[in-house]
Amino acid sequence: MKRVILSVAVVAAMGLTSCKDEAKKEVETTVTEVSSEVSKEIALAEISFGVRGNCGMCKTTIEKAANSVEGVAEANWDVDKKKIDVSFDETKTDVMSIHKAIAASGYDTEKVAGDLEAYKNLPGCCKYDHEMEMNQQVK
Repeated sequence: MKRVILSVAVVAAMGLTSCKDEAKKEVETTVTEVSSEVSKEIALAEISFGVRGNCGMCKTTIEKAANSVEGVAEANWDVDKKKIDVSFDETKTDVMSIHKAIAASGYDTEKVAGDLEAYKNLPGCCKYDHEMEMNQQVK
């Protein structure tokens, strides 16, 4: 009777050990596949264009609008120069989509006029002159 119990225990242990090895191999394979995908590099396009605005609150809204576009990696609006620098993935978006997103938030860009309803809802300090120069060369 002891031999039968011992034999069953040995067979069960061998079965569990072999299952454990298979699970380990699957995890290792998955990790290898993920790491090979992560190693791919994405080339980003960079563009600069004028955007009208006045203050730090404008900066926050303009950058948020640009960053909301899928594919935009980074956006930085210069308050003094009235210019935004954007890095983006050209396979996911284009320049006009970025212009339109900023305009939808109420701000004029070099190519698209700001949405008037959105402009009306901007705080008082953000109500810019629609004739102001954009993309200035400030010293």
